[in-house]
Amino acid sequence: MNWQTYIKSFQSYLKIERGLSKNTLANYTFDLLRLTQFLEANGISKNPINISEEEIQLFIYAVSKEVNPRSQARIISGLKSFFTYLIFEDYRTDNPMELIETPKIGRKLPDTLSIQDIDALIAAIDLSKEEGERNKAILETLYGCGLRVSELTTLKISDLFFEEGFIKITGKGNKQRFVPIGKSTEKYINLYKNHVRTHLTIQKGHEDTLFLNRRGKQLTRAMIFTIIKDLAVKINLNKSISPHTFRHSFATHLLENGADLRSIQLMLGHESITTTEVYVHLDRKHLSQIVNKFHPRK
Repeated sequence: MNWQTYIKSFQSYLKIERGLSKNTLANYTFDLLRLTQFLEANGISKNPINISEEEIQLFIYAVSKEVNPRSQARIISGLKSFFTYLIFEDYRTDNPMELIETPKIGRKLPDTLSIQDIDALIAAIDLSKEEGERNKAILETLYGCGLRVSELTTLKISDLFFEEGFIKITGKGNKQRFVPIGKSTEKYINLYKNHVRTHLTIQKGHEDTLFLNRRGKQLTRAMIFTIIKDLAVKINLNKSISPHTFRHSFATHLLENGADLRSIQLMLGHESITTTEVYVHLDRKHLSQIVNKFHPRK
């Protein structure tokens, strides 16, 4: 079998048995194809069964010149998973990635927006345009519920349980969770859903999708990025932001206002609370305020 056959088999395993998202599958596949292109470009005739640590080291060394340590670590992690899978399926008896070390990258503290930044971004939305109410509802939902961009684009009308005060989110690995939704966010979703979305010609298969483009189809991740980038330029916000910045801000503001990490972990859908701790970084000033307010010897 050639590389393509093994990669397809690996994709099926990740999707069916591991339940990984399309984005994760795409990243794993891209990195494996990158390896095959490197081998071809350098005249190295090896398949997944007989490739050795030496050839992979050459590839990692070449990649390290092109990408940052974080991307390099992701590539190594994906390759390790691939060869572990081959051993699991009895295609190989050894893992050529076993002695290859992942670069130390430390924890990257996420960027956050202040409440004033978020208010300014939302205020900059042109409500005279057809997509204005939709874009306002999108930003309010990202910030009000702490969603990943993929969770926002796939959110369905049938996932809205406003009477109970929750929305149902399908996150990584198709794991579902219920996230509380505030009255303000609910109001902006209803304005869009009842007064804008009803006038769209909805394409087949998208009848239940909440946020739609002007052609009546599900919005892409790229479109959400564009909406936010354009608003940032409009208000001269000198920060590099993305949809995920609203998620970071959601978590940080909750913690700053007294929410506990465990509750934030559940709302964000993190398996490990260690992950949550990265999202909710705080400055020293706030930590001092916490001590002064809550410590008995303040």
